[in-house]
Amino acid sequence: MAAGANGGLLPFLRLLGQLKRVPRTGWVYRNVAKPESVSDHMYRMAMMALVTEDKSLNKDRCIRLALVHDMAECIVGDIAPADNISKEEKHRREEAAMQELTQLLSEDLRKEIYELWEEYENQCTAEAKFVKQLDQCEMILQAFEYEELENTPGRLQDFYDSTAGKFVHPEILQLVSLINTVRNKKIAATSHPHS
Repeated sequence: MAAGANGGLLPFLRLLGQLKRVPRTGWVYRNVAKPESVSDHMYRMAMMALVTEDKSLNKDRCIRLALVHDMAECIVGDIAPADNISKEEKHRREEAAMQELTQLLSEDLRKEIYELWEEYENQCTAEAKFVKQLDQCEMILQAFEYEELENTPGRLQDFYDSTAGKFVHPEILQLVSLINTVRNKKIAATSHPHS
């Protein structure tokens, strides 16, 4: 671990630590008890990337993209669609935050992390597209878990609706299908308790 000439490693890590305390906005807006943090979300995404069996993808790069993709939220917070902030403005804020964050690191690390973030934002590689689908898949998996924890099957349907048609990777399609099958059984059991 090397820091920039200004000894920026500690400030960098402390800023990153904020991700542990930034709740995912979508869950807050839906009054989920004890909503996950941004770092919780990124950790499971990284693990999802680690367990992919797609040999055509650079797994290491996917893990790195997952770890970096929401880093800017330690400064700008988790900006959700309901916040009515344009995609351009969201990108501008996150880009400024990534520049601020990476300025604390050595030139090599600054370049590496910033370029990973740009790759994810630009969706220009197979790995970035895969990780974007992981992002959405992890969200609906989390929604399913919250519905189970709260015993409210189907309550978070809008999160599922927001991902309709966005999954194309075979592994992710299979996982989403499994989530939906188990979830739909729970919804049906609640709707028809004596079936």
